[in-house]
Formats: sequence, structure tokens, C-alpha cells
Amino acid sequence: MVALRKVMSAFATGVTVLTVGGETPHGMTANAICSVSLDPPLVLCCVSATARLHKAVVTQGHFAVSVLCAEQEDTARYFASRERPEGMGQFASVPWLPGPSTGAPLIADALAWLECEVTEEIAAGDHSVFVGEVVHAEAGAERSALLFHGGAFHGLPRGAANGRVRAG
Repeated sequence: MVALRKVMSAFATGVTVLTVGGETPHGMTANAICSVSLDPPLVLCCVSATARLHKAVVTQGHFAVSVLCAEQEDTARYFASRERPEGMGQFASVPWLPGPSTGAPLIADALAWLECEVTEEIAAGDHSVFVGEVVHAEAGAERSALLFHGGAFHGLPRGAANGRVRAG
């Protein structure tokens, strides 16, 4: 729906790379990530049923989230491209570390990382909503965030994340 796409492009989101380790490693740029609950610690991600990552998440039962900084736009574009190799080959040109809990690739120098065990898969139109219990969470260095807004990537200006917001 054109109107929905236009409205949602007005909503600024953070940019992440979702990854899965194990026998079917894969990565994908995503902005459909959301915190669900602190107790228990749950997050969700939305993945197209036709995406290669979808099958990997279902097969392995886990996913990891690397929250990208403004300097990682090239990484976001790389993992959004269908031209990259499959399997571990797609991680050859990107610095990464294995997650301590799931072994899923975590993108080096990201703002933060989560590793999650899937607790629920909910069919939602042409996507699945994967709810994951957080089994590892770690914050990286404080830097500017990479945002997606209006169909383009943008860096959050330095200091904006620490600025005060006044209620109106």
C-alpha cells in the first residue's frame, strides 16, 4: 500500500543487522526491531517470510542484533544487498565476533548487541514476528546512531542522543 509506505517513511528508526549463527549463518539489515518486555527480557524482530534470514532463524532458533553506528552505513548497505555471498562468506569482509551465548556473528564496533533465543513466531501477513528472550546484552562505545528516515540513511548528530527533550 503506497500510503502506508509513505507514512512509515516519516517514522525514523534505528538500523541494525540481524544475524544467525550455527549451520545456516546469515545476516540482514533490519529496522523492524522493538523492545517488548524487561521482565522477562524480550525483543521482537520482523522478517519477511521469503527472506533467507527467515529460514535461518526458524532452523537455528536464535537471532542476534547489532545496533549500527552512523559510521556503519556501508555495513547496512552491504547486508541489505542480495549480491553478497551466502553462509559465512558474507561475513568475510565485515569485522565481527561470535556472540558469547549463541555464536551468532556480532558486527564489530556497533553501538550495542543482543543475542536472543526465539520463544515465539507469529505469522503477520507476509512477515513473521519473532519474539526472542534476551540471553546476552552488551552496550558498545557511545557514538552517533545510524537512522533510517524518508527512504535514506542519516547519522544522528553527535550529542543529540544525550540531549534533553522537553515535554510540551
